[in-house]
Amino acid sequence: MSDVMPDRGKIIAVTGKGGTGKTVISTLFVRFLSEVDVPLAIDADPASSLPAALGIEVKRTIGDLREEIARPSAIPFDESMPTDMMLEKKIGELLINTPDFSLLTMGRSEGPGCYCLINDILRHAIDRFSKRFETVVIDCEAGLEHLSRRTMRDVDTLVVVSDPTMRGVKTAGVIKEISDQLEISFDQIYLILNKATDEDRAFFEDKIKEIGIELAGVVPQDENVKAFDRVGKPLIDLPADSPAVLAVREIMEKMKLIGG
Repeated sequence: MSDVMPDRGKIIAVTGKGGTGKTVISTLFVRFLSEVDVPLAIDADPASSLPAALGIEVKRTIGDLREEIARPSAIPFDESMPTDMMLEKKIGELLINTPDFSLLTMGRSEGPGCYCLINDILRHAIDRFSKRFETVVIDCEAGLEHLSRRTMRDVDTLVVVSDPTMRGVKTAGVIKEISDQLEISFDQIYLILNKATDEDRAFFEDKIKEIGIELAGVVPQDENVKAFDRVGKPLIDLPADSPAVLAVREIMEKMKLIGG
């Protein structure tokens, strides 16, 4: 084994069709990784569901920083400091640190225009802060936005979450196809079939093979997730014997993200 340390931590991105349960999977990834180290969780979805799932209240986001940059009078810049260092400092002020994990939230843009600047800031944040953490978990926006804008260009492990529907699996295939076309390579790419049964696994297994993604495992429908969501309880606090928690632990062991 080489004694040379990597210049950044392992980056894990979780993506997929909307409504498949990406945030549940991302939350449980953070939970198990925090047993080993202090991971960085990045909510890269403008819907901003990850903070609540982690039990965190966010007051400022990358979207807020974008608005401040768009109004130069609102944010004092030190002209003696290089722009990239100043930007890194401002992004660092958005980090929420807990004993178990740190969190950075993309948020929404309140002003007119596209998300180009927010995505640029997010890409800069991933580049810079992945050097400070052993692992980074990114809860991506549903669809192909971050792939098409190459925000996810340095991801080590891409996890595509699908529900047990043909639409979900086809979306996973499109994500794989687009990443190939854009020449975005991953060390590992897996599909997790969420809210599914063993019968669903048997039905979709061959179809998943056809799209060229390895099936990491199946996460069953979990009534505890429904109950927690109903009252707004953080999903990171799901019981240790909850079906989704047990399944995700097994999947992460298979993917060698945590030890067995």
